[in-house]
Amino acid sequence: MNGCTVAAPGSVANLVCGFDVLGLCLSAPADLMDFRILDEPKLIIKSADGYPLPENPAENTAGAPIIEMMKELDNTIGFEITIHKKIKPGSGIGSSAASAAGAVVGVNHLLGNKFTKEQLIEFAMFGEKVASGVKHADNIAPVVYGGVTLIRSVAPLDIIPLKSPNLHVTIVHPQIEVRTADARAILRRDVSLKSAIRQWGNVGGLVAGILMEDNALIGRSLQDEIIEPVRSILIPGFKDVKLKCIAAGALGGGISGSGPSIFMLSETEEIAKNVEKVMQDEFTKLGIDYYTYVTFINKEGAKVINEF
Repeated sequence: MNGCTVAAPGSVANLVCGFDVLGLCLSAPADLMDFRILDEPKLIIKSADGYPLPENPAENTAGAPIIEMMKELDNTIGFEITIHKKIKPGSGIGSSAASAAGAVVGVNHLLGNKFTKEQLIEFAMFGEKVASGVKHADNIAPVVYGGVTLIRSVAPLDIIPLKSPNLHVTIVHPQIEVRTADARAILRRDVSLKSAIRQWGNVGGLVAGILMEDNALIGRSLQDEIIEPVRSILIPGFKDVKLKCIAAGALGGGISGSGPSIFMLSETEEIAKNVEKVMQDEFTKLGIDYYTYVTFINKEGAKVINEF
């Protein structure tokens, strides 16, 4: 085996109330990444479809993690990575995390799975730092582990994979850009104790709802006292879209990552498709182009789909 192909899926971070500590892996969309071993210690990253990617590996969200991995190797091999980019950067559905997590999963496979999943997340967070200036794991962890993950701590890293509920996910990606760094810059630095207490209750309720397979509790807990009230101003029509999606049967949802995508969780595919129609109608009325996805929680995460 000299190479492999990895499907690196998108993800939803924060899950409304779990800013930087909760995330789930999506079944679609997903990047495809081809890996080849080189017989010299260098790293080459290519775009398969002409999508503009940073040529300097240190400035690339897939390259930075591999540079860190190569520091742990014997300095005799390198890698060529060709990326078929399907998840648009700035979408809010984990574009940078797909590249970073997919990169470490692919290289690790070629190395005979030398590193643990937790080590892979440590490496992949260097890619998130390239993208946003912050080493966070709420997108990367679910892409590496699959399903839903809780990041109890980043330093030291402590990841808790949770039970994955059998829920459908509807996403609308309005064709506007919200940069992660910008979305972080507008957040309040001080939070009232009253808001913090409500947020802790929602995070605890959401985790409990997932573990207990209590969909009603999941829905009640998808409330954000701190982040959504600020970030939602960056997304036209957000409030109406959310309220109408819940009226159409969604359990709840909110901003995916830092936006502009909006996600909703539903118990059935039929409801998820009805929610998609609501999203489409609202953004059509606003005159904003969009993409929509009806998918489900991916329990496997990034995986090798071909060897060559």
